[in-house]
Amino acid sequence: MTDAREVLAHYYLYANAGDWNRWCDLFADDMVMDEQLAGRIEGRDKLRSMMAGMGELYSSFENIPSHFLVDGDEAAVVSHISARSSSGKPVEAAVMNYFRIENGLITYLANHHDTLPFQVLSQS
Repeated sequence: MTDAREVLAHYYLYANAGDWNRWCDLFADDMVMDEQLAGRIEGRDKLRSMMAGMGELYSSFENIPSHFLVDGDEAAVVSHISARSSSGKPVEAAVMNYFRIENGLITYLANHHDTLPFQVLSQS
């Protein structure tokens, strides 16, 4: 995969399928992610370890993109997360992501969303 649009299509496809290993494979080994809930994540191995717990946090998870803006190796995507915590509490959040994609791999991702809807993840 070298086209940024193709990488992004797979990013959302794998996330919505809960295929977190293939999702992590879309990132470069030395990737950096600035994520509002998890903070700064550096390295695909750390990301993969973190994503292994997604099934414990959510009973369902869907991230549906509505707008893509791709300019060379940079992209911005507006999406909406509809999910349920492991205890069944709903999570609804608008999301804005900024991506840098080099040689077919995501090297940087900044994730921006309202953190309030995700507070249910820490509640039993």
